[in-house]
Amino acid sequence: MEKLFEPLLPEQIQDNLFKLIGTDWMLICAGKPAHYNMMTASWGGAGILWKKPVAFVFIRPQRHTLLFVEEGPRFSLNFFGESHREMLNLCGTRSGRDIDKMNLPGLDALETPSGSVAFRQARLIMECRKIYFDDIKPEFFLSFDIEKIYARKDYHRFYVGEITHVWKNREQQ
Repeated sequence: MEKLFEPLLPEQIQDNLFKLIGTDWMLICAGKPAHYNMMTASWGGAGILWKKPVAFVFIRPQRHTLLFVEEGPRFSLNFFGESHREMLNLCGTRSGRDIDKMNLPGLDALETPSGSVAFRQARLIMECRKIYFDDIKPEFFLSFDIEKIYARKDYHRFYVGEITHVWKNREQQ
């Protein structure tokens, strides 16, 4: 792993996180090398919470990836260059119940030293250890236009993960 990726501290990430998550998108991955799933997401964030560097993600209940995030203690956030946009679109619109995402061409999974599944082609990886989760509760919306996003009442579950490792791809600097 260290031949291909350089370890960073979370505060050494130089990317604009608003662009990285909201525009470039991320691939949330969870599971074990022999059985994992991933989904594209553009909702989330990072910062400091409970004196820890954290990332947080939101997953709707019908997403297949939710089962994998629920089962294990870790998830990874994988960020790619524009050349992977089509793959990110596929992973965000097709379910792992319907296609074998583990064998998508041009996407090679690897196991990190701490046991997370991540991707060799990612330009940046954040490994996270789950430390909190909760479900979005509509009775707490203070802006009523938010409810429009949930026409099916499929409110997200959100996870806060302590960022335990950050890896920057040496080949994509």
